[in-house]
Formats: sequence, C-alpha cells, structure tokens
Amino acid sequence: MNYETAKAAFANWGVDTEAALDRLKKIPISMHCWQGDDVVGFEKKTGSSGGGIQATGNHPGRARTPDELRADLDYAYSMIPGKHRLNLHAMYLDTDASPDRDEIEFQHFAPWVDWAKEQGIGLDFNPTFFAHAKADDNLTLSHPDQGIRDFWIEHGQRSRDIAAQMGAALGSPCVNNIWVPDGYKDTPVDRMSARARLEDSLDTMLAPPQDKAQMLDAVESKLFGIGVEACTVGSHEFYMGYAIRKGTLLCLDMGHFHPTENIADKLSAVALSLDEILLHVSRPMRWDSDHVILLSDDILQMAQELVSADLLGRTHIGLDFFDATISRTAAWVIGTRNMQKALLRALLMPLDMLKSAERSLDFTTRLAVTEEFKDMPFGAVWDEFSAREGVPNGQDLIKELDRYQSSASDRE
Repeated sequence: MNYETAKAAFANWGVDTEAALDRLKKIPISMHCWQGDDVVGFEKKTGSSGGGIQATGNHPGRARTPDELRADLDYAYSMIPGKHRLNLHAMYLDTDASPDRDEIEFQHFAPWVDWAKEQGIGLDFNPTFFAHAKADDNLTLSHPDQGIRDFWIEHGQRSRDIAAQMGAALGSPCVNNIWVPDGYKDTPVDRMSARARLEDSLDTMLAPPQDKAQMLDAVESKLFGIGVEACTVGSHEFYMGYAIRKGTLLCLDMGHFHPTENIADKLSAVALSLDEILLHVSRPMRWDSDHVILLSDDILQMAQELVSADLLGRTHIGLDFFDATISRTAAWVIGTRNMQKALLRALLMPLDMLKSAERSLDFTTRLAVTEEFKDMPFGAVWDEFSAREGVPNGQDLIKELDRYQSSASDRE
C-alpha cells in the first residue's frame, strides 16, 4: 500500500498522518554510547570491574577508540530518521591525560562536544559509579567509609559541572543521570543506615546550584544487580521519594523492575508528582538482561502512554541496552527505529474516539477499535517518513547494515 492510500485510510478514522509525522520528527531519542564498545570506556587506567555491569558476546567490530565509536555513531545516525542525541558515560572521556574519576574536567570531553556541534545533536551525561576499584565493594555513595563516599561525591559533582558545560555549549539541557550499583549480595541487618548515607551523599553532590537551562539532574533506581541480589540501596521507592522531595527527574529504566511489572503504567502515576521524567528503554528478557528493543507489546504500550497522557513534552527518552552477540551498530539502528515506530503507531491512534468510549464505560468499543487498528497500514506511513528523511528501509536497510558491519569487522 502506498502512502496516499494509507493516509486516506487513517483519515477515515479521524487521524491526520501528516500531523503524526511532523510530531515524530521532533522527538529526539538519546542513543547510548556504551552499546558501541560493550561498556568498556576509554579511561587510560586499568581498573576493576566493580559494580556488576557485563556485556556478553564477542561479535567482531567493537569500537576501541573514541574516533571509532564516533564513526560508528555517525553511521547509525545516518540510518535513523530525524535528529537525536547521544548519552555519554563519564568513562568515555577523550584525552591523552589519565585523570581518575574525581579529577575529570570538561576539557577531557571537549572532542565529544565538538563532534556533537558538527552533527547538530545534543548530549546527555552520566557519572560512572562502576568499573572502578572504589566500587569493588558494590558500595559507592552509601559506603561506610567516608573517604570512599567523598571520592564518589567529588566524581558526581564534577560530572554535573561537565554536563552543565555541555548543555551550555550545545544550547540544549544535558540530562545528567545518576545511577549507583550500591547494595548487598546477602541480607543486610541495617538497610536504614545505608540509605541514609546514600541520601546524605546525594544531597552533598547535588548541592552546588546548576542552571536547569543547561543541566537537569536525574536519579535512577534498580531492583537488584549482580552481587547485590539481597538489597539494592537505591530502590525505586527510595528514588521516587527522593526525586519528588528534591525536584530531580526520576529515571524509569524498563530493565530495572520485576519482569511482570508494566512500566508504561508507572508513567502517569509518577507524572502527577514530577515535572519531568527520564525514560530508559530496554528489553529485560530475564530481568535486567538489556536486550535490543523489539516492536513488542511492552514498547507499544510505553509509547501509547507517552502520547495518550500527553507526556512527550515532559519525558526524555533514552535507550539502554548492550549486546555483543550481534552487530553493535545494527543494534543501535534497529533499537532506535523500533522506538520511533512505536511512537508513530501511538501518534496514529484515534485517541479521541478511544478516550470518549472509555469515559462512557464503553469498553467493548474500546477493545474493538484497538484490535481493528492493529491491521492499519502503519508500515506505509513509516516508509514515507523514512523516505522524507533519506534513510533506507527493508532489504536496502539490511544491505547497508551488512556492508558497514563488514568494514567494521576489519578492526579485529
């Protein structure tokens, strides 16, 4: 089916495809740098792996330098419609110097800012509280040792400064997302003290004022992780309360909850108490296994909630997965495009009709319309969007992904 036919089909339901395409084009998605190199980073120092982060697989073509990673990102962005962002971790500094985490400065990331300016994209940032000797106890901001806490507080404050300078340089607020791996492998006897230490460290770290036009603080919860199965200090309840009381963004990561929890359901619940939300989209096949996202029911429901609850203007959408069993650039392209496809489907839903039926308690009509709409020609509208943005689809896309992967494999 061609676009004009699809456009008419949606118009019969009162849906304007042109308005949907215009809206979709303006929704940036923050792609995560760590998919490109298996969460290794570019620090000169060799450190420990404390913090429970692990990518599996050994597919050829891993980016080994900032230049290689940027080249892969350039390619990935060229295969994705629209203009997007890059989510950068502090361990991805680009410098000949060897600063420790508590010594990093904006100059160590200046090449990333220059590149982002050339690309016309925004940057987001994350302090890196894992893969370091001072994280080997699986405790950082909540560690009983004040010296270790001070080290990580300093790292967090410097990360906020760097993020603010990135936002100022690029003219777009940089979301600085805070996640720590703190917790216990076996059942603790004093959760309260650990959480009090975490709160006090966060308060100290976030105390220096920053311009929200340049930098936005976010805090990210987790259910549990490798080595912290019995207790995660920064739980969802902890950070939800903290974000509401302190006025930060709350990061909802789809992989950081029990597999049966519907994260889409949480959006409207927390939005009543928060100004803005950070969303990390992932696919937790076995809890936090962080697979490349599919165009699955979970993603479709997430996108529909964002559109239906009018949260797009208050939600920062980022991706968070890392898979080294497949082409890393293809993972970025497929995952980001699937998020866009889900948003497009949500934007093409007859929401006024569905909300009217729901308010009237006409759940039969709601069900019937929802199911009938699954057969609508969404693909033709996506093809039109891709063509207007100059990116390939179908077999042409697969050929492009294969071609680039073949060249990247030569790195090995």
